[in-house]
Amino acid sequence: MISKQEVQHIAKLARLSTTEEEEEKFAKELSSILDYVEKLKKADISETEEISQPFKIENIVRKDEERSDKKKLDNQRLVEMAPDTKNGYVKVKSIF
Repeated sequence: MISKQEVQHIAKLARLSTTEEEEEKFAKELSSILDYVEKLKKADISETEEISQPFKIENIVRKDEERSDKKKLDNQRLVEMAPDTKNGYVKVKSIF
């Protein structure tokens, strides 16, 4: 069982103000949580497979692939249609 002094110390570390009633309640609740953790420690997990993720996750991002010539030609035509170009890029007015 966790003592009231330990609950007060934990509350101080968490910067919580507690009343006497809350300290008694927290002492019981924290003790029951620690008792349950002790039960979990005794469970036989020798045949349990370790996992880091319960669901199978797949990467849904598309693969990097070289663009087709058609797309390159479309880009070239768009650059040629721009009012002002420089070194194959569309030239725009400076903002600053």
